[in-house]
Amino acid sequence: MSTPPLLRTATLLAGIAAGTLLLAPAVVREAGAQGVRRPAGARGVAPRTDASAPIPSDPAVRAGRLPNGMRYYLRRNARPAQRVELRLVVNAGSVLEDDDQRGLAHFTEHMLFNGTRRFRKNDIVSYLESIGVKFGADLNAYTGFDETVYILPVPTDKPGLLEKSFDILEDWAHGALFDSTEVVNERGVVLEEWRSGLGADTRIRDKQFPVIFRGSKYAERLPIGLPEVIRNATPGPLKRFYRDWYRPDNMAVVAVGDVDPARLERLVRQHFGRLAGPARERPRPTIAVPPNDSALVTIATDPEEQAGSVTVLYKHPPALVRTVDDYRRSLVGQLYNYMLNQRLAEIARRPDAPFAFAGSAFGSFVRATDVYQLQASAKVGGIVPALEAILREARRVDQHGFLPAELQRATTAVLRSYERAFAEREKTESASYVEEYVGTFLTGEPSPGIEWEYRQVQRLLPTVTVDEVNALGRRWITDRNRVVAISAPARDSATVPDEPAVLAAFRDADSATVTPYTEVVSDAPLVADVPPPGRVVAESTVADLGVTQWTLSNGVRVIMKPTDFKADEVMMRGWSPGGSSLVSDADYASAVLATTVVERGGLGAFNATELSKKLVGKQARANAYIDALSQGIAGGGSTKDLETLFQLTYLRFAAPRRDSGAFAAFKAQVTPFLANRSNSPEAVFADSVLVTMAQGHPRARPFTQALLDQADLDRAYDIYRDRFGDASDFTFVFVGSFTPQQLRPLAEQWLATLPSTHRREGWRDVGIRPPSGVIDKVVHKGVEPKASTLVIYHGATTFSPETRYALRALSDYLEMRLLENLREALGGTYSVSVGGQATRLPHPEYSVTIQFGSAPGRADSLFRSIVAVIDSTKAGHIAEGDVQKVREQQQRTLEVDRRENGYWLANIAARLENEEDPRGLLRYEAFIRGLTAAQLQAAARQFLDPASYARFVLLPESPTP
Repeated sequence: MSTPPLLRTATLLAGIAAGTLLLAPAVVREAGAQGVRRPAGARGVAPRTDASAPIPSDPAVRAGRLPNGMRYYLRRNARPAQRVELRLVVNAGSVLEDDDQRGLAHFTEHMLFNGTRRFRKNDIVSYLESIGVKFGADLNAYTGFDETVYILPVPTDKPGLLEKSFDILEDWAHGALFDSTEVVNERGVVLEEWRSGLGADTRIRDKQFPVIFRGSKYAERLPIGLPEVIRNATPGPLKRFYRDWYRPDNMAVVAVGDVDPARLERLVRQHFGRLAGPARERPRPTIAVPPNDSALVTIATDPEEQAGSVTVLYKHPPALVRTVDDYRRSLVGQLYNYMLNQRLAEIARRPDAPFAFAGSAFGSFVRATDVYQLQASAKVGGIVPALEAILREARRVDQHGFLPAELQRATTAVLRSYERAFAEREKTESASYVEEYVGTFLTGEPSPGIEWEYRQVQRLLPTVTVDEVNALGRRWITDRNRVVAISAPARDSATVPDEPAVLAAFRDADSATVTPYTEVVSDAPLVADVPPPGRVVAESTVADLGVTQWTLSNGVRVIMKPTDFKADEVMMRGWSPGGSSLVSDADYASAVLATTVVERGGLGAFNATELSKKLVGKQARANAYIDALSQGIAGGGSTKDLETLFQLTYLRFAAPRRDSGAFAAFKAQVTPFLANRSNSPEAVFADSVLVTMAQGHPRARPFTQALLDQADLDRAYDIYRDRFGDASDFTFVFVGSFTPQQLRPLAEQWLATLPSTHRREGWRDVGIRPPSGVIDKVVHKGVEPKASTLVIYHGATTFSPETRYALRALSDYLEMRLLENLREALGGTYSVSVGGQATRLPHPEYSVTIQFGSAPGRADSLFRSIVAVIDSTKAGHIAEGDVQKVREQQQRTLEVDRRENGYWLANIAARLENEEDPRGLLRYEAFIRGLTAAQLQAAARQFLDPASYARFVLLPESPTP
C-alpha cells in the first residue's frame, strides 16, 4: 500500500528538497552515491570474454513464459528457511492512467486488498495475519510511475499455505471485485495516504515536476493522484484500468524461497495458465521525457523547507546492461562516481566548504530515461557557491582527470564489495533475489548471478584505465538535456539566485581553468605503536546460548557468540556505565557532541580524509558513542577484516584526535539546518513532545544552534578522553562468523591493552521524569490540512521479562485492532503505529505510544475511538482469533530473527547492560505460546491508565476541515 520508498522517481526526486542524494542505491542500475551496483544473486555460469556477448541468465533461476504471455521467475533459496517471497508484478503504473484516472492506478492497488473472487472484503488481510504475515510490515504493495508490485512473504511449513497464497496471487491478477461499497469506504484511506504526504517536499515537488518533466506525461501522473479524483472514485474507471493493464502479457510472478522450483512452476501454470487478456488489448506505450536543447531551471522556495539544495540533472537514454561490454561500462561508471564522491566528501570536511554535502550518481530516472546528477546541499545564502563548487569539481576531472592512485583505491573498494557479496552467496536473503528478478522483468536486464559477476569484476576492473574513466564524465555532462532544480527556505528568498544567475554559473564553469587535484597519502601503519599484548585470565561458557566469555588482564569482559547465519559478518558492541550523566549541566552540550566532534577529527595519526583513504577496501567500522547513562563502541564488518576492526576499536580509546578544523567544518555543516529547523512542523512538534515529557529538564533539550554554540572543543575532547580513559569496566559482545580461536589473539593484543585505571563508577540519575496526570497539548504549526497525534501512556513498573513481553503483546494486539477500526472501519487514517517498552535505568518505567495521522477535524473523534478500543480490551472483549494472530505473527518473526546476528547482539547486550541473565532469551518462545486474552486484558488495565497519559496533537496554523 506504499508508494514510496520503492517508487523510483519519487525517491529520485524527493532528495531535491531534502538535501540528500537523489539516486537511492536500491534504484540505481549503475553507480550509486558512495557504493557499487548491488551484485546479483548466487551461483552463476562460467564467464565469457567476448565483449559483445550477452550477459547470461543465472541457471539457478527457472524462468519462463506461459502461452498467454505471463512470465515467471522462480528460485530455490533457504534464507529464511520455510519461507517463500512471492510477488505479482504488473508492468503498469500511474503514467498509463487516463485523464479521469489520476490516482486510480494506486487506488486499484488498494482495492485488491478489499475484495476478490475468493476473498471478500478484508479477508485477504485477515487470513494472512492468521498465518503470521503482518499487514504493512510483510504484506504490502507499491505503485510507481511505471509499475505496480504486490508483496507477499509467506511461511511454507504447513500444508496448504503455499497453495492458498497462490490463490491470492491469482485473485490479484484477475479476480478483483471493485464492489461499490468497498470503493466508497476505501476513498477515505487513500485520501489519508495522500494527506500524509503533504508538506514542504510535496509542494516543492509540485513546482519542480512540470519543469523537470516538461512535455512528458510524467509531469502530471504522480502515483498518489489528485484528491478530487480520489474523492469521487467509482468502480467504472477502476475496472477500466484493471482490465486494460492487469493482463497476462503485462504481468509476471516472482517466487523465491524454500520450495522446489518445479512445484512453484506447477502452481504458476495451474493458477495463471488459463488467464486470458481482453479481446482488444490496449498497446502498452513507452512514455518519453522530451529532450531540451537549452537548460531548464526550476527554483522553488517554501516556508517549511529547512535547507537549500541544488541539483543538476543530465538526461540520457536508458543505459541498459545486457552485454559484457555494457557490464564493463557500468563498472567504469561506478569507479567515476566513487572517485568524484571521495573528492566531494573531502571538500565537505573543510571549515570553508561551499556546501554541507554533495554527491554524484548515475541511474534510472523513469522507464525511458536515465540521469547523471550532481547535487549539493547549500549553506544559508550559498546556493550559487554550492553550484559553482560541484561544477568546478566536474570541470577539474574534465581538464585534469583522476589520479592513478585514486583509480587504484576505487578499484579496490568496488572489488571488495563484490568479493563480500560473493562470500555471502549461500546466505543471500530471498527478498534480495526477488527484488532483482522484479527488475529483470520490468527492464529486460538479465540476472547472471554473483558468481558470474564476481569473475567478470575480477577480470574487467584491472583493465579500466584512468583515461577511460575521465572520458565518461564528458559523455555524462552535456550542454543538452540539462535540468537545474533549486529549492530553499522562503526566508532565504533574498539570496536565492534567479535563472540568469544560475545560467551564468554554468558559463563561468565552462570557461574556467582549474588546478589539478593533489593529495598526500600516508603509508604509515594504522597503529604505529603496537603495545605488548595482554592475556585472557578467565574463561567460561553458557552452553544454552552458545556463548563463550573471557575476562582479560585489564578487566575487560568479552562475550562471544559464533554463528553461521552469514559467511562474512561480525557485529560488535562494547559499553560501560557512566555516560553524560557524569558531567555537569554546564558541560552537557560538549558531552552530547563529544564523540561526533572527536570522530570527525580522524583517528591516531590520520585525519578524517587520510583515514578514509587508509581504510579503502576494509570492511570494518568502530564508532564511539556517549549516551545518557553509558559510553561505548558499536561496530562490525567482515570476518576477513577482523584485525582492522580490533585496531579501530583500540584507537578509539588510545588515540582520539582533537582537530579544530574538523570541529569548525562540522559546525558549518549543521548550522544551515539548525537555522531553519523551526520551519519544519514535524521538528517543532517533536521538540514540544521532548520538552514536555522531560518537564523542561536542561538535559532534554532539542538540538538547536544554542546547544551547538555551548559545545566547546577542548571540553568535548577532555570528556571523551575521560569516558574512554578506563576500559576496565567495559563489556564487549561479538556475534557472527568467527571462532573464539580467531578472536583470542586479537582480543589479547587490542582489547587487553586498552587503558585501564580500575576506577569504580556508575551512572548518575539526573532526575528526568515525565509529568504526572493527564497532559493534553496542541501544537499549531504548518499550513497543510493534516493532523498528527501522539499518545503516550506511561508510569512506573517492575522491570522483568514478563513485563517487557506483556507490553510487546499488548502493542501488537492494539496496533492490529486500531488498524481495523481507525483505517478499515472509519477510513480516518492511513496508518496507526503502537509501541510499548519498559526500561530499567535510571528507574523502572514503561511507556505505550500510539501515533496516527488524520484530517484536523477528525483528530479528536479518532482519539475517542482509540479509547473505546482500549476500554473494550480492558473489559475483556478480545477475540481468540485475534490472540492467535498475535501469537502467530510473533512466532514467525522470532523464527526469522533467531537467524540474524543483529538479533543476538542487541538482545544479549541489552540483558547484560540491564544486569539480567541473557538466558532469559530462551524463554521468549514460551511467552508467545502462553499468550492469552486474559493476559492482554490485564496488560491493558495495567499499562493504559486513563489518569496517566499525554496526548500531543499537531494542527495547522489556520483552521482547516
